[in-house]
Amino acid sequence: MAKKLFIKTYGCQMNSYDSARMADVLAPLGYVSSETPDGADMVILNTCHIREKASEKVYSELGRLRHLKENRSASDAGMVIAVAGCVAQAEGEEILRRAPYVDIVLGPQTYHRLPEMVARATRAADGVGGAAGHGRGVLDTEFPVSNKFDHLPGESAPQGVSAFLSVQEGCDKFCTFCVVPYTRGAEFSRPVDQVLAEARRLVDQGAREITLLGQNVNAYHGLDERDGEVGLGRLMERLSDIEGLARLRYTTSHPRDMDDELIAAHGALDAVMPYLHLPVQSGSDRVLAAMNRRHTAQSYRDTIAALRQARPDIALSSDFIVGFPGETDTDFEATLDLIRDVEFAQAYSFKYSVRPGTPAGTLDDQVPEPAKDERLAVLQGLLRDQQNAFNAASVGQTMTVLFERAGRHADQLVGRSPYNQAVHVAAPNDRIGSLADVRIDSCLAHSLGGVLTENPGFALEGPAIEVAEGVGV
Repeated sequence: MAKKLFIKTYGCQMNSYDSARMADVLAPLGYVSSETPDGADMVILNTCHIREKASEKVYSELGRLRHLKENRSASDAGMVIAVAGCVAQAEGEEILRRAPYVDIVLGPQTYHRLPEMVARATRAADGVGGAAGHGRGVLDTEFPVSNKFDHLPGESAPQGVSAFLSVQEGCDKFCTFCVVPYTRGAEFSRPVDQVLAEARRLVDQGAREITLLGQNVNAYHGLDERDGEVGLGRLMERLSDIEGLARLRYTTSHPRDMDDELIAAHGALDAVMPYLHLPVQSGSDRVLAAMNRRHTAQSYRDTIAALRQARPDIALSSDFIVGFPGETDTDFEATLDLIRDVEFAQAYSFKYSVRPGTPAGTLDDQVPEPAKDERLAVLQGLLRDQQNAFNAASVGQTMTVLFERAGRHADQLVGRSPYNQAVHVAAPNDRIGSLADVRIDSCLAHSLGGVLTENPGFALEGPAIEVAEGVGV
């Protein structure tokens, strides 16, 4: 009899990939995915430690799950609750102390051992009416000597037209604000043949676009069949030879690892999309040094210039932190200057908040919250203007769109432009998974609208799409 598995994923695409692989690992035990935790036999919270108050959000969700677990009949098999991911890695013992009804706590490097953990949790629950846990939770937050990818089964469920593929994990950069080196471990790159094999399986399952994932994905240095070290640019060259794979993207990158070979790949490989997320965090060299970023504002500008020389139509996205300890008005103005110089198509911006165990949390001269709020509002206003201008400039252009899914209306599809913008088009469902040229004719609140150039008269059934007066992403 099938058992229901519900996984709630927090955070980045890396966690989404990990959640899918946990489902693959548990499938041989009879677990099938469920859309809700109600009635689930196992619930996994796959956590992220990046956002503010991440831990408290997890404990709040665990409180809700506790009631579901306690309401299960003593005659059934009960509910197994697991906490995975970066919060689990950072706070394993504390989770079991504060939430003793949790059965399994596992770090992001150990989910290939989930079947063993489930068996141990089940044995621990034997004789307690099926209610597993209650102080005997299984904890596995080690960094194994062997890497988890060598032990994972093939993907059991297709990801769809656009798929994620993890090629690199961990971080050796030790930015002073970040917990990733402590929760994900040292940088590790999967062997080239392993990446190629998984990419081919994804394409066989229907993927036309693959996004390569890693905490520092452009630090990739996997070994090829001759035990030679291969960088990300060369890996993408190998991947672009796979028949049926039309598009490649990668995220997230570090400015220090944008080498000449990778930059050249942006100009040489048609499959590599002209859109790159390259976090800079600040435009102040003094703040960047305090963050231990080990790049400067000018070196970032130089990298962008090299990318634009290799691929003139490339669009940029980035991350920014405002209110880092010691940030002055002058430092903040330097960040605004960098944004004006580069011009971003999209960006993510956050107020600095302390992450327990990170060096920045112990720094003096923490910036007052009102100052952080004011700076964030100014920065987001500038970024919003740039994003709106980029989207507005798309109107009138013809772009190749990869159709991913049906839209809200009959005979409407949603696809992605080369710049990762959502594009709504009147087109039949049999075009899902295909690429087509689309003339962009409108900007919506969070997407673009367009028409097929090959059949511009195709009628959209249902209500017309309202075109917003503003633009954005």
